Amino acid sequence: METVLGPCGVAWDAQGRVTAVALPDRDADAVVAHLDAPVVDPPPAIVDVADRMAALLAGRDVDLTDVALADDDLPDFDRRVYAVLAAIPRGAVLTYGEVAARLGAPGAAQAVGRALGRNPFPIVVPCHRVLGAGTEIGGFSAPGGVATKRSILAAEGVAGFGEPTLF
Repeated sequence: METVLGPCGVAWDAQGRVTAVALPDRDADAVVAHLDAPVVDPPPAIVDVADRMAALLAGRDVDLTDVALADDDLPDFDRRVYAVLAAIPRGAVLTYGEVAARLGAPGAAQAVGRALGRNPFPIVVPCHRVLGAGTEIGGFSAPGGVATKRSILAAEGVAGFGEPTLF
């Protein structure tokens, strides 16, 4: 699918659950390579997910919390982290440490970061809404890296991203 940030993609299983998301990349071939899935016409539920993802990247307020994810094979810790992320509202952010504290594991900020780096469902599971301590942008393993993360946060209206500053 085309978005304001470039081509993205969604892969799904036979049950219509999202198995992977490819964030904006340089071209459609790179997206397809990332997803490692055949290119076929998506079912209506996946078209809806893709449309909502594109709308989010365009700055519209959309809800993706109802998207069915194929997360059965993911580690329990990762699923728990992703559940915390799904509860972060548009326009808000948490730090890695805050996510760890919400899990009841206040010393697990680095483990949270590793789980975010493995997130197969970016945008749907909003790992971009997690920042380093002191609101540092932190890492972002998607194509475009930190610049992509900044663009997504700006589209969501997160304070400090996308608007002019005095300095």
